[in-house]
Parts: sequence; structure tokens; C-alpha cells
Amino acid sequence: MPMGERDPEFEGEVLSETREDVTEPPLYRVLLLNDDYTTMEFVVEILRTVFQKSIEDATRIMLAVHHSGAGVCGVYPFEIAETKVDTVHSLAREYGFPLKCTMERE
Repeated sequence: MPMGERDPEFEGEVLSETREDVTEPPLYRVLLLNDDYTTMEFVVEILRTVFQKSIEDATRIMLAVHHSGAGVCGVYPFEIAETKVDTVHSLAREYGFPLKCTMERE
């Protein structure tokens, strides 16, 4: 076959092989856990700054944390979820709060 011409049969095989190899990464829920010391205002601020939630969504999640013991902040790929958990813990320590944040596989 001359250079520049395409073999449709070969191209189809490559495309189907590539599609089979693509898998979605597992996702993780990031949760805030209730405690008796962290203020509701601080939780709302964490939700707004770390998780980019609106004031309404942040307040709703904070109330879920307060009333149910935990609230889902978002669902992310592993590395992003892990970074958000670490950021929450760092900010909580910096401001003197014992706020806990965890992640669990979706």
C-alpha cells in the first residue's frame, strides 16, 4: 500500500482496542464528620473555600453534618479527594478546630 493511503480495517482494530483499555477511575465521597467544638461558621467556610459550594449548599451540608453526624462534600477521583481531606485537616489545625474529614470509595 502506498504511503499516505489508509487501511480502514487496521484503523478500526486500533480504535476498538483503545476503547476497551479506557476505564473510568474509581470515585471517592469526601465527608465531614460532626464534633462538639468546630463552629458551624467554620464548617460553612470550609465548604465554600475547599469545595467551592454556594452559601446555600454549604449551609445545607453543614446542617446535615450537624444533625446526621456526617455530610457529603463532593465526589472526586482519589488524588483530588485525598488532597481535599488533607486541606481540610490543615485548615482545621491552623484555626484550632478538631474537624475530621474522611473519604470512602463510591
